Amino acid sequence: MNKLPLSMSFLPVLSFSLLISSPFSSPASAQKIETVEGVRVVHNNKGGERKTHPRISIELIRTIGDVDTTDENLAFDNPGDMAVDDLGSIFILDSGNCRVQKFSPEGEYMATIGREGQGPGEFSGPRSIDLDAKGFLYVLDVNQKRIQVFTPEGKEHKILPTIKCNLDRLRVLACGPFVAGSYTSFGGPGEPKKKIQPKLVKRLDPDCNLLPEFGERFDFGDKMTNAVGNSCHFALDGQDQIYLSFAYQNRVERYSPEGRLVWRADRELNYSTKVIERGKQEVTKTSAKFTAPKMNRVSGGIAVDDRGRAWVVTYNRQIKREEEVTTVVSGSVGGGTTRKIVGNTDLQTTDMYKLEIFAPDGVLLGVIPLTQFVDMIHVWKDRVFLLDRDRGVKFYQYRISEN
Repeated sequence: MNKLPLSMSFLPVLSFSLLISSPFSSPASAQKIETVEGVRVVHNNKGGERKTHPRISIELIRTIGDVDTTDENLAFDNPGDMAVDDLGSIFILDSGNCRVQKFSPEGEYMATIGREGQGPGEFSGPRSIDLDAKGFLYVLDVNQKRIQVFTPEGKEHKILPTIKCNLDRLRVLACGPFVAGSYTSFGGPGEPKKKIQPKLVKRLDPDCNLLPEFGERFDFGDKMTNAVGNSCHFALDGQDQIYLSFAYQNRVERYSPEGRLVWRADRELNYSTKVIERGKQEVTKTSAKFTAPKMNRVSGGIAVDDRGRAWVVTYNRQIKREEEVTTVVSGSVGGGTTRKIVGNTDLQTTDMYKLEIFAPDGVLLGVIPLTQFVDMIHVWKDRVFLLDRDRGVKFYQYRISEN
């Protein structure tokens, strides 16, 4: 099993075993804290601040799914999200197969919810899932612009249209409404720049009517860079606090349920977050070509445990050319689409990622090095789930230990 300690160095001794080599030693001052316009801002040094906090480690207990499996219930295609109910049952959104797979706490297949189609209980472009306090399952379908709700038994319950907003990810607040990330377009040629940028996170009432948004975007100076540079991940804690980590910015933030910024944190990185190359628009009478800006990646996901600590998937370094994979989507007018992963998919280990654990007040407690590719994170009680979507096509399930 893999046992990865918080803020520890490690040495490989067997193919999937790690040896703890030395204890973590905190610097004399691991962060600078200030107040800016009434908001707590924490500037963390590299490695974090352990002090009297318990040592945290994670231990691999199982994987769910595999790129080479012959079990159709574990043969995921573009898995995109997951949720866990109060009993520990695991729900995995198998986006490419237009279904939700339910597993027991021990990882055994239990049931399939949904199928491909456009009717009730059917999906065309499922993007995100979540569970409410009563165990009802919510599935966001971006192609059909709706949220389908299923009972705890997996039966169709109701459909909520989302025509008024382009949602990308959905989370259900304990108090009833939703919070959601949204697509941000850099617009077409000739489209004027908006004087006021849209907020980062949308709020919706139980009927999917829009409520006031929150979260300020950084203005990079042009539409294309704004669209890419403000990409972020978000998660909720048990008190409906909202946490954001930014894909291309050195920002981790916590908001109140009403959308008030409580704190913002940054940390020392091994690379710059300056724009490397701005995007381009090449427009002719017959075509339009858009080239996205080049920026270094910072974060790959965020989750919050039941103690209010934010677990952030952070890039230790940037991806190497030999590690890259590309998604190729093809289709025809009136027909379906196919998705193919091109690149070195046999490579399933890397030192590119680490887990950073932030205290409820924004202080970085430390880091856990990772050895696999990570596309999302989910935390439930003493469990951490990490998704390798494109290479291993599996979820890694870890147990959290503290001492």
